[in-house]
Amino acid sequence: MKKSLAISLIAVGFLGSVNTFAAEDMSSMFKDGKVSGQIRMFSIDREYQGSAGNTLHRNGTALGGHLKFETADYEGLSFGTALYTTNRIASSPTIDATLFGKNNDGYSILGEAYVQYKYGKTTFKGGRQKLDTPLAGSDDARMLPNLFEAYLLINTDIPNTTLIAGHVTKFAQGTFGRVYTNTSVANQLLSVTSGYSYVDPQNQVGDFVKMGEYAIGQSTDGVSVASATYAPNKNIKAQVWDYYAYDILNAVYGQVDLSWKCLLTDKIHPFFSAQFIKEDEVGDKLAGKVDGMYWGAKFGAKVENLTAYVAYSQTGANNAAEAAAGGLANAIITPWGGMPAYTQGMVTRHQFIAGTKAAKVAATYNFKDLGANVKATAYYTSFDMDANSGYGIARTATEPGFDIIYNPEVVKNLQLRLRGNFPRKFAETASGDTGWDEYRFIVNYNF
Repeated sequence: MKKSLAISLIAVGFLGSVNTFAAEDMSSMFKDGKVSGQIRMFSIDREYQGSAGNTLHRNGTALGGHLKFETADYEGLSFGTALYTTNRIASSPTIDATLFGKNNDGYSILGEAYVQYKYGKTTFKGGRQKLDTPLAGSDDARMLPNLFEAYLLINTDIPNTTLIAGHVTKFAQGTFGRVYTNTSVANQLLSVTSGYSYVDPQNQVGDFVKMGEYAIGQSTDGVSVASATYAPNKNIKAQVWDYYAYDILNAVYGQVDLSWKCLLTDKIHPFFSAQFIKEDEVGDKLAGKVDGMYWGAKFGAKVENLTAYVAYSQTGANNAAEAAAGGLANAIITPWGGMPAYTQGMVTRHQFIAGTKAAKVAATYNFKDLGANVKATAYYTSFDMDANSGYGIARTATEPGFDIIYNPEVVKNLQLRLRGNFPRKFAETASGDTGWDEYRFIVNYNF
């Protein structure tokens, strides 16, 4: 892994001299291409509290990032490729798995390799790429993000409207997914409702795997997706997405975002958002019965440098038989990294588990007017789960936390980030409950 990192750094130095211009002919596409990327260091430390059956302490530090090269555009045609890498530089005997690959080793992956063609207001992009959509996304929460093999058409001919149609064939799990395991039905339920595989999130990291094989261990024809987004102005946005996962489920996602000026003072800018998810089993029903429904709402306001909001969400509940069958029936299944919920915590993502009522309050303050390029966020989430959730016990999980981002002016494009989360009753059984205190320090340098 040290060798691959060295190669990457040499490549940065070599390609950094490339200028970015529109290509005049095919031969200048590569000569006039551009290089971009990120160098990332990520350190994490977790101390368990009140835990039954968990190692009391784990940590790790990794160095890596990605290096990307995009050719210049020639008559609408361009190509792109990116190498991603993570490398272990420190850890305790109990390693935090979420920074590394299989067997807690570093690894490198050709994460992007695509062709793009633009004609008028239509763009085609096909191959390995990074996606960020509501129910299939990069979820870049640790060292390396989720990546996809996909083929997309994007059109903006209709005023204020973006239309997308495509098909996703493969998924390469990022490092964050390794936080989940398949050692019990409850753990499988937690994983598949939190953005990752129902069968093996620990060992599928770093490889492009067919969508069905990754999600449930069954070969399928992938996921077809279509969406429409309408944004007539900066204060109104509405979007609807449909994901057809062959022989697994059909998922519909809708969202509306509104903002306006307060009638009493122009210093207050309220906003409101609502979201909805409906899932149903299709085809061979390889995941069994799927009849999940979720809705959420968020209301807040921006007052000069302070932004604050409250959010609430709810999922449909299982009956006793559905709970005994594993709890998936009325849960929201999202195995490909999608995590759009307003009520999710930094780590606790129980809002998609069946029969869960979740609430969140959060506030962010920007210190720029005080002479510091710092944004600080504090939040508190609560998840009330009933006895038929699939865990076999009713409980209320909570998670307070903070997130501080500092962009020092002395080093352009450098970001320093300190994050903390403190869940309680993240999991609970008759023998005890699980919580922890976790701190993360992240350094990102973009170029």
